[in-house]
Amino acid sequence: MAPRSEAQGDNIPLAIAVILVTVLALSLGDALIKQTSASFVLWQIFVVRSIIAIPVLLAVIRYRDLSMPLIPKVLGWTTLRSLMLTLMWVAYYASLPHLELSIAAAAYYTLPIFITLFSALFTGENVGRIGWIAIVLGFAGVLLILKPAAGDFNFYALLPLISAILFALAMILTRTKCRDENPLILSLALNISFVLVGLLASLLILPLSVFDIDATQRSFLAGAWTPMGLNEWMAMTLLATSILVGSIGAAIAYQTGPSSIIATYDFAYVGFASIWGLIFFGEIPDAIALVGMTMIVGAGILSVRR
Repeated sequence: MAPRSEAQGDNIPLAIAVILVTVLALSLGDALIKQTSASFVLWQIFVVRSIIAIPVLLAVIRYRDLSMPLIPKVLGWTTLRSLMLTLMWVAYYASLPHLELSIAAAAYYTLPIFITLFSALFTGENVGRIGWIAIVLGFAGVLLILKPAAGDFNFYALLPLISAILFALAMILTRTKCRDENPLILSLALNISFVLVGLLASLLILPLSVFDIDATQRSFLAGAWTPMGLNEWMAMTLLATSILVGSIGAAIAYQTGPSSIIATYDFAYVGFASIWGLIFFGEIPDAIALVGMTMIVGAGILSVRR
């Protein structure tokens, strides 16, 4: 019997390249979310960002294939995947105003452990000894990054962990149930989910403005929408670009490569987040954190040898 990657037509080099570009775009977008969290309510970001992204997706889909159906082949699984990813981003974004970007990223990147466990449990994927060593080494690197700021590991630090579990489950669905879906259709479904969830949440918090709840208490999750000027539309356009690259790239990567290998390269997000943390927020990794990042790179090298 051929190995799993050969038998199912995996393209591991392509999947690795795509996931690296994906996490670069997503990490930059998340840095922008953190920077704008004092200016926008989360649900406004969801709705406006996706309203920008959806027409672009539709244009690309029609340019590539006029006959391509917009309804997913497996509507139920695609809907479940989209809702999982939407809730994943709700939990992660909700943590950003309260945590340093590098701390949130490090907590979130326990996700390869969950992906590996779920892959073995639900799909029977053979991780192998070197694969497990790579995952454990990368996770140990994440722990080193977390350790210097253990004081930040509070309730808000649990939100990235919840995000990690949701993302891991969504990527297992991508590989097992949505593997034959066009990545553009998966991205379209996700952005529609963002709009629907954002509008629903906005309606639910609308009574807060009627009762004149203090804006400082309403904050990122329950605040009022911000009037949109040129700068605000530019910020939303950048966020839309990030989510387009991220949503399409994640689908392609996990459709074309084994989850346990792609998850190892997902660790690159931590390095990118540290760079954006330095540029935007003046967060400087110390020596222990740098050792952790080196371990994460080492985990990636082990994965390639595997």
